[in-house]
Amino acid sequence: MNPKLPAPPPAGTRLLMSGNEAIARAVWEAGVRVAAAYPGTPSTEILENLAFYPDIYTEWSVNEKVSLEVALGASIAGGRSFCAMKHVGLNVASDALMTLTLTGTVGGLVIAVADDVGFSSSQNEQDSRFWGRFAHLPIMEPSDSQEAYEMALAAFALSEKFSTPVILRLTTRICHVKCLVEVGAREVKRVANGFVKDPARWVMVPANAKSRLPGIFTREKALAEESATSALNRLEPGSDKRVGFVTSGPCYMHVREAFPDAPVLKLGISYPVPMNKVRELADQVDTLVVVEETEQLLETEILAAGIPVRGKDLLPTAGEMPPVILKKHLAALFPELANAAKTATPLSAPLPVFPRPPTMCAACPHLGAYYTLSQLRNVIVMGDIGCYTLGAGHPWRALDTTICMGASMGMALGMDKGRGPDDEKKNIIAVIGDSTFMHMGMQGLLDIAYNRGNVTVLLLDNRTVGMTGGQDNPASGRDIHGEEAPRIDFAKVVESLGIPPEHIHVVDPYLLPVLFKTLREEIKHNGPSVIITNQPCVLTRFYQTLKPYEVDESLCTGCGNCVEVGCPAIHVTRREKVIKPSGKEVELAFTRIETVACTGCGLCLQPCAPNAIRHATPATVSTVSLPGEKQ
Repeated sequence: MNPKLPAPPPAGTRLLMSGNEAIARAVWEAGVRVAAAYPGTPSTEILENLAFYPDIYTEWSVNEKVSLEVALGASIAGGRSFCAMKHVGLNVASDALMTLTLTGTVGGLVIAVADDVGFSSSQNEQDSRFWGRFAHLPIMEPSDSQEAYEMALAAFALSEKFSTPVILRLTTRICHVKCLVEVGAREVKRVANGFVKDPARWVMVPANAKSRLPGIFTREKALAEESATSALNRLEPGSDKRVGFVTSGPCYMHVREAFPDAPVLKLGISYPVPMNKVRELADQVDTLVVVEETEQLLETEILAAGIPVRGKDLLPTAGEMPPVILKKHLAALFPELANAAKTATPLSAPLPVFPRPPTMCAACPHLGAYYTLSQLRNVIVMGDIGCYTLGAGHPWRALDTTICMGASMGMALGMDKGRGPDDEKKNIIAVIGDSTFMHMGMQGLLDIAYNRGNVTVLLLDNRTVGMTGGQDNPASGRDIHGEEAPRIDFAKVVESLGIPPEHIHVVDPYLLPVLFKTLREEIKHNGPSVIITNQPCVLTRFYQTLKPYEVDESLCTGCGNCVEVGCPAIHVTRREKVIKPSGKEVELAFTRIETVACTGCGLCLQPCAPNAIRHATPATVSTVSLPGEKQ
């Protein structure tokens, strides 16, 4: 046991845990030997918490496909293994997944997939339950943290019983909402003591793969029988027989709150669907309704089985299904709700909330990059996924596209090769972060170099996975435990991928003139080039805070140049409209700097026309105090 780690709470302890924390505890208790993940909201905290448990190997993998392959390697060696990712991560891992369904597993292998229902921090809203049908794998769906803990344990047993990976489908509400969880003890279990060579199973050339194909349908039939009798799928009676509900995951909690007297079929194993229990419920009620997030998956299968059911003809096809939404959209089935709606306020009236658009942190090294990009003309900028995606917003508006991890590279090359006459004179820039570059960007850059694309790549190295909370990666030189690890040299990697060394530049993003000059020169070059920024995220231990700045109001002319940097520590105190001698009306923006937030990076100092920004004096440095404290 690592002496630096605290001892886990003993068996029988009741703990207030989020779903992510509960799953981490269950994975440890299940005797898992290897756990891997790539951080992605809302799944990130599973591995972050697992890293604090003893006697288990944990790692941040460079992408989700690698994490699943690491878990598979541990599984076929006979140990239990685990990997976690968000919904879009399973797209990346699906190449391995779709062959893994043929080979099966040895040691139990569980894949936790967290769906971002409602687009909290994702570029799309997917329903990962589809992967169960696509890959012929069982899907388990917990409704709260206690169930997340229990189902994670059950998933390993199910995996080993049927030699199959099991998908534990989560949503943001399960991942992040806390409830009391009673925990148990760790029990190490190995299915085998080592890897058994079996080329017919593990070498998936076409002949071998073809011979294993019938087995997945045999397994699926056996899983359907398991689902039909499993205690995880339970039919709960109700006194109100007008409507019966089929549901799973957090929707079960919403249905129970909204319609406490209705009969409910709660699906813990939502695939394969236990049609025997669906029919049993349908025979008891006037109307059967499926409540599911997000797509009409269960509804379609139940209809295909010849059972009348309603669902998305009444309910929204996207977003969460909280009680207020259920009551509003199912009022036609409950006359008392329809009558109440005539006199009551709207059930889903939006709350008045002050708009809080996301922005980058004060002194973020990406600010300099986006300020510079916003000053360039005649450019097309391909963006990517990460903190730097915020460069598409105000005041920079510096990104023209953002699609998925690593897409900036391939799209920039495609834009270069496929541009029309209107874009022939425009320069193409691709922006990508360090973690995203290692995740899925290196292949794209290799393609740019190999095909001689006329693209300038701006590689923003802030030495962390910033958007998901500052996790370590090969750029930080630290592993998941904070121990020293080899640190990637991006300049060498970029050169090895085919970029000429004379067109590789490492630049301090806080030096705006240097960054601007380098970008302007490289976009004129007819060929591939890479500019690497080299300052760390301001929220990491690598960042060094400097003396804060303030605005000298007696010198400020309201030019507003500092505002265009986009630093949230800069506030506009007043605006004035004036008429220039030319007759043109302009708006002046007078500013101040929140010195408690300023870290002294000096970005705002450089574009300030009247030199009105100076180091703050001790008397003018603002402070923040807690309630009851004196400043």
